[in-house]
Amino acid sequence: MSKLPQIPTSIFAVMSQMANEYKAINLSQGFPNFPVDERLLQISERLVYENVHQYTPMNGLPTLLEKIATLTAKNYTRKVNISSELVITAGATQGIYTVINALINQGDEVIILDPSYDSYEPSVLVAGGKPVRISLNEDYSPNFNLIEARITSKTKLIIINNPHNPTGRIWNENEFEALETVLEKHSQILLLSDEVYEYISFTHPHISINTRPKLLNKTIIASSFGKSLHVTGWKVGYLIAPENLMNEIKKVHQFLVLV
Repeated sequence: MSKLPQIPTSIFAVMSQMANEYKAINLSQGFPNFPVDERLLQISERLVYENVHQYTPMNGLPTLLEKIATLTAKNYTRKVNISSELVITAGATQGIYTVINALINQGDEVIILDPSYDSYEPSVLVAGGKPVRISLNEDYSPNFNLIEARITSKTKLIIINNPHNPTGRIWNENEFEALETVLEKHSQILLLSDEVYEYISFTHPHISINTRPKLLNKTIIASSFGKSLHVTGWKVGYLIAPENLMNEIKKVHQFLVLV
């Protein structure tokens, strides 16, 4: 019996196939249309010939963990413990799936703000949870009246995507303050912040959860080098989370990527 009887092949795969068939511009996924930095290619070429191709620690390559911690401190002034609050994933999608399946139990409700990345809902369904889909406003801002109205005693997680895919909209200070108020009122709710486009912003600065002290103890942040460095096929992402949540995440993560 299927766990996902109503879920067809990803619309990304369908549209990519059609774009190839009709020689059309493919707008189905976030394909960067600018080249990879030459320095990254040079580093990769050098590493191909070094002895770095065996299993890494389950958390990820220690030198990469250190670089991410340094980057997070530089951009957001957040100090991340690389042994207990950070893990490398096989792309952000694997990270998101891992988080949901580590933290969501049978019957838990997960709020998803639409339009949304199509991997959120299937991950919730596989975990036995119930997706609660709420439309964003016409300007793609979050509607906190609707969000509060749909919260129940079973609500376990809210997923936000900032900067937003596919609209590019960035949350503002007032919206984060409203979110903080909601989560203070409903202390059982965790937050999954999908920030894979964090370094791709042009008109307004991206506000990361890394900069929100009130939210840090209940938030998991997912990000991806694929978007930031224009290497989506490399599938390298990471998660940042408080130690108590990361302990549960790693229990699932280890059996997805360890060997």
